[in-house]
Amino acid sequence: MSEYPESQRKPRVAVVFGGRSSEHAISCVTAANVLQVIDRDKYDVVPVGISTSGHWVLESGDPERLSITDGKLPEVDVTAMPVLFGANRELVVSEPDQVPSTLGEVDVVFPLLHGPWGEDGTIQGLLEMSDIRYVGSGVLASAVGMDKHYMKVVFQAAGLEVTPYVVIRDRDWMRDADACRAAVNALGYPVFVKPARGGSSLGISKVNSLDELDEAVAVARAHDPKVIVEASAKSPREIEVGVLGGLGGGNPEVSVCGEIEVSGGGHDFYDFETKYLPEGEEYTALSVPADLPSEIADEVRAKALIAFDAIEAEGLARVDFFLDADHRVIINEINTMPGFTPTSMFPRLWAAAGKDYAALVEHLLQLAMTRPTGLR
Repeated sequence: MSEYPESQRKPRVAVVFGGRSSEHAISCVTAANVLQVIDRDKYDVVPVGISTSGHWVLESGDPERLSITDGKLPEVDVTAMPVLFGANRELVVSEPDQVPSTLGEVDVVFPLLHGPWGEDGTIQGLLEMSDIRYVGSGVLASAVGMDKHYMKVVFQAAGLEVTPYVVIRDRDWMRDADACRAAVNALGYPVFVKPARGGSSLGISKVNSLDELDEAVAVARAHDPKVIVEASAKSPREIEVGVLGGLGGGNPEVSVCGEIEVSGGGHDFYDFETKYLPEGEEYTALSVPADLPSEIADEVRAKALIAFDAIEAEGLARVDFFLDADHRVIINEINTMPGFTPTSMFPRLWAAAGKDYAALVEHLLQLAMTRPTGLR
């Protein structure tokens, strides 16, 4: 790894985005924003896209092409020049019928992948094996943070309260769907049916009765053969906080609390449309800071740190909670690569603390460049 500032070149940052998951488009949107704010006077930036078919290419990084335009979702250009990580941390361009050429050594990767085949520890394992530093959590935390089932197991072991849930694996549904239905019935309604390893609210359904369950399971299974069904908290408020790793090995920082409220337009919860599409904005209110008693806000922030440490997260995370009608703070999930557009909750939470979007990106790059790969 090149040393700073002795190196005669700028640190090279590979921004990796897209990916094979159903969250491909949101990853592209995130990359469009991050690529716009990275300080090009300080860093040499290389946009690397992964297509939905798994091809790695040297992307143009054009923010307009990577944005949602007129409701059309962006995607990585699979016809662009193929690229891969080679020996000595180098990015290698490999065109058909051409001698491979190198783009030079990569000093740090900013993996903006959401969902499986990226956010779940897979790219983190690749980078660890290649001895390349990267932004965000390591293999274990990324994998646990992606799988809502094992995430809850770890949270409960750490003493955090979760909503009751049922896991429906592919083999469970194929062998005895009636037993799965009975287990869900025992939770009581309404329930939320989700892909166990998904994000961006894709494939999630709110189910109010047994006769709606099979369709909701089918929708979730289109994204993941493993499904999790969660009981609804009692009249919940949705509260979120951000966690940032401390520079120089310092203690993690926790943001103020934010609240998400969704009403109208046929939206019962914070779904994909209300999160990302312009027409959903009128039905969504994001309040930062949330209007909470100080003791509740302190409890949420303290439990966010417990969750961050419980999965051994690094770099950044957004931790989501339910505050129910009895004022119980119930953890919903942790996101090791949270939504990262300027209008997403995570950047808004840190903007309220005086760290704007560009400063947030710089903080994460500095964290990554000072953290070693390997066991730590």
